[in-house]
Amino acid sequence: MPRACALLPVLLWAGACLPAGDGPAVHVFEGPTMGTTFAVRVVADDLGDERRAGLRAAIEETLAGVDERMSTYRPESEVSRFNRARTTDPFPVSADTLAVLRHALEISELTGGAFDVTVGPLVDAWGFGPAGDPAAPPTERDIDRLRGQVGFRKLGIDAAESSIRKLDPRLALDLSALAKGYAVDRLAERLRVEGLGSYLVEVGGEVRAGGLSPRGDAWRVGIELPAPGPPTVQRLVSLRDRALATSGDYRNYYEVDGRRVSHTIDPRSGRPVDHGLASVSVVEPLCVRADAIATALGVLGPDAGYELAVAQGWAALLVVRRDDGTLHERETPAFAALSAAP
Repeated sequence: MPRACALLPVLLWAGACLPAGDGPAVHVFEGPTMGTTFAVRVVADDLGDERRAGLRAAIEETLAGVDERMSTYRPESEVSRFNRARTTDPFPVSADTLAVLRHALEISELTGGAFDVTVGPLVDAWGFGPAGDPAAPPTERDIDRLRGQVGFRKLGIDAAESSIRKLDPRLALDLSALAKGYAVDRLAERLRVEGLGSYLVEVGGEVRAGGLSPRGDAWRVGIELPAPGPPTVQRLVSLRDRALATSGDYRNYYEVDGRRVSHTIDPRSGRPVDHGLASVSVVEPLCVRADAIATALGVLGPDAGYELAVAQGWAALLVVRRDDGTLHERETPAFAALSAAP
């Protein structure tokens, strides 16, 4: 099964690296993390070598903490250990993992199960999990069996005890649809604790902006055109104290008998989505929520996804691929209002 290249960051920096001129300096911290990359831009007066070194250490520590708790690629992460435990006993988790799961279950309810962090066994079966490509796509029997293990209502949370439990011992979690967004939020919080209020944080294409850019206005971030080839900006979005996440089907997929198999799995059917929605971009105050909502709308598709986003007041841009290959934008009223803001 030939696979397209792995999903690249779907947001492009637009104007984020402009010279600061006579204004404050822009301090850039970049590197690998969580199987992808991160980039943090901080607007501040000269920080000095010692402060910069301390900030880099704080950034890397924050990212490592999220990865060590939520990665399905790390066998000793909290999520991996929980997935291996074939029991319905309470399982203690960190405040970070508990916070992510509370967001996840709320969005699962709002989207009627289109977003579901228990979809991991189906993701693995279709070849998009840690095990990589299967020998063959799952059969109908395989899908039916695995669907019996999936369901966000089979996960119990005890916030007072900071624990979770399986109502079905076969349950397994996959937090990849919102862990990067949560990492972005944790970085933003860390920067604020450090007294730095103007920043642009990106992890694997998910972005959060705080304060003002070095130009003294909102940060400008580009949404990538959902098409193969070199990344190209489709739309510019101005962000201030907001996060932006995008989910797309155009880079992470493989083909079977000439048919595209998307990495976005519908937890309700157990199958990859098969509709014309090429990408969804969502703006929210928290990146963890933008990340999860974009994934859910990507499952629901161009019509049901748009209708839910409008009903919920979500700021979303849906890019639909027509039969002739052209792209059509559908923006919710909340997204249009953001675009029109000065």
